[in-house]
Amino acid sequence: MARAALMWMLCALCLAPAAALAANAAPGSGEITPAERLIFLTDHLHGVAAQTELDYALTDSGQPTHGTELVKVLVMSPDNAKGDARVSDHSGNVNLPIGGLQCNPAIIYFLERDIAEMQGLTGGQRRYFQQRLRLALAAGPQIESVPSEVGGKPVSARRIVVQPYLNDPNGERFTQYLGKRYTFLLAEGVPGQVVQIRTDVPGPNNDFAHPAHTESLSFQSALSKLPAPGKAVKPSNAPRASR
Repeated sequence: MARAALMWMLCALCLAPAAALAANAAPGSGEITPAERLIFLTDHLHGVAAQTELDYALTDSGQPTHGTELVKVLVMSPDNAKGDARVSDHSGNVNLPIGGLQCNPAIIYFLERDIAEMQGLTGGQRRYFQQRLRLALAAGPQIESVPSEVGGKPVSARRIVVQPYLNDPNGERFTQYLGKRYTFLLAEGVPGQVVQIRTDVPGPNNDFAHPAHTESLSFQSALSKLPAPGKAVKPSNAPRASR
């Protein structure tokens, strides 16, 4: 039942066909993997007050001077109980296919952006890249407990790493991306729980120390009880990430 519910929601997101997810389930279980649950089915915004803005830095190494832009998640209802959190970037409000998921919408924002870029860079089908990522997460990747730091303060984080295109039967069409790595770093001690989502395309000879291309979405700060327009914003005591 749990996997059926997740498949229904993620099919609304166009993240994978139900048949592919079912085929990838652990034999005899059909259970949602811990990685899927942590990324998509965790109530990341629980404990976040209404009218709190979570700010994230979106960095793309391919942009001139490694350009960074601000992505905002505005939590409208306490704990995002109504699922009405809003996402905006330099273009304004961004409509996302949330499909009833209670996860931090910053995750969906980053993945939707990444999949659109993969389609544009390779000429492949959007749904194909979505499916590869979903199957990689449904395969049950390890969740590691790792130390991290936000705003100069230590936090205990959980890390998930997947490489969706390894051993891809159609990989000859986009060989430069076969080793592309997705890293999800989440911590309960950070508002919204998303510390960073990052993709790395390795350099020659699978060199991740010197990646050919990197993109990341990193938590920066939380601003609470945003006032009416024209009034000053009072920063919260939530941790701030150093730039």
